Amino acid sequence: MQTTLEQYTVREIVEGFQYNAFEGKGLFGLGGQLTIQPEYQRNYIYAEKGQDAACIHSLLKGYPLGLIYFNQTRDGKLEVLDGQQRITSIGRYVTGKFAIVDDHGNQNYFSGLSQDQQDTIMESQLLVYICNGTESEIKEWFQTINIAGIPLNDQEVLNAVYSGPFVTAAKEVFSNSQNANVQKWSVYVKGEVKRQAILQTALDWVSQGHIKDYMSLHRADSSITEMKAYFDTVIDWASTTFPLVDSTMRGLNWGQLYRTYHRTAYNPAYVADRTRALLADSDITKHSAIYEFILGGEKDVSLLNIRAFSANDRRTRYQEQTNAAKKAGTSNCPTCVTDTEYKHTDYLWDIKDMEGDHVVPWSKGGRTELSNLTMLCKHHNAMKSNH
Repeated sequence: MQTTLEQYTVREIVEGFQYNAFEGKGLFGLGGQLTIQPEYQRNYIYAEKGQDAACIHSLLKGYPLGLIYFNQTRDGKLEVLDGQQRITSIGRYVTGKFAIVDDHGNQNYFSGLSQDQQDTIMESQLLVYICNGTESEIKEWFQTINIAGIPLNDQEVLNAVYSGPFVTAAKEVFSNSQNANVQKWSVYVKGEVKRQAILQTALDWVSQGHIKDYMSLHRADSSITEMKAYFDTVIDWASTTFPLVDSTMRGLNWGQLYRTYHRTAYNPAYVADRTRALLADSDITKHSAIYEFILGGEKDVSLLNIRAFSANDRRTRYQEQTNAAKKAGTSNCPTCVTDTEYKHTDYLWDIKDMEGDHVVPWSKGGRTELSNLTMLCKHHNAMKSNH
C-alpha cells in the first residue's frame, strides 16, 4: 500500500459538508470528493461524551488534531479511513449543529464566534495521509490505525472487514438510534445502538454464534430479510412468553432460549405470576436466570444461585448440633447417625468439614434462614440437593 502526505485546511474539508441527522453520520465533504463515513466506519459517537466540543477547542487553541487518513478509491475520489469522528465534529460545528461553551460559561455556535475565531478554525491545517491499496490492505490498515482513541469493538471491526451491501442494509435498521423499534429491542438487548450492540445480537441469533461466517456468506446480499425476520421472531416470542417486563431481561441470550424452548407451550398469565414471585424472592441471587428456570419447567434450581446461609447462622446451628451430639454420643451430622454404611455414626465433624442445608428445600417453600438450617457433613450434603 502506498501513502502520500497532504495538507488540507478545514475550509477545504468542510466544503459541501452534509450530515444525516436521522442516521447520525457525516456524509460528504471536500466539495463532494470525500465520503466521510464509508460503510466500514463505525457510527458517529463523539457527541455523546463531549468529544466533539473538545475538537473545536483544540482548533481554537492551535493544537494539532493528529494525523488523518484517506483512502483513494478506484474512481479517484476519497473516503475517510481514520479521522471520521474529528471531521464530522468539525463539519457539524461549522454548519451550526451544536455549540461549545467558553471559559465564561457562554454557549457559542460557529456563527456567534468572532471573525478571527472563525478564521482560526477554517484555516487550521489538517495533516492527511492519502492511502492507495487493495481492499484487503485498506481493511487491514483500518484495523491497525484504529487501535488508538476509542477502540473499535468486535462488531465494528467485522463491519469493516465485511463491508458491502449487507452491512449497509443491516446498519440502516439495527445501528440507527432513530429506529422506532429501538426502545422495544433494548428491553432484551444490552449495549449501545451506535456501537453495534443490536446488530451484533441480531447476527449472533440468526447465525447461532457464527457471526463471521454469516457475514462472509451474505456480504454481497442487499437484503437482510432472513436476519430481520429471525430477530423479530425471537423478540416477539420473548415478549409474548414473558409479558411482565423487567430490567433483568436485558442482555440474556434470547436467541439460544428461543431455539431451546420455542416449541413448548406456556401460559403467559401463569408465567407472569411466577416471574413476579421469583423476582420478589430474596433468596434468589441471580434474578436474570429466572426466565430460563421458568422455561425449563422450574427444574434446575442451581440456575438461580440460591442465597447461602450466613456464616453466623452456620456457626449457631453447628454449635447447637455439636452440643446435642456430644450429649447423645452421636455424630453432629444427622445423616451420618442413620447412615451406618458410611461408618461415621458417632463422628464429630469440625465446622470446616460441614455445610449448611435447607431442611425444607427452597423449591418446596423453604427459606434460607436459621429455623430452616441443618448442618451436614460435606459427604452427605453433596449427595442431596440443597434446594
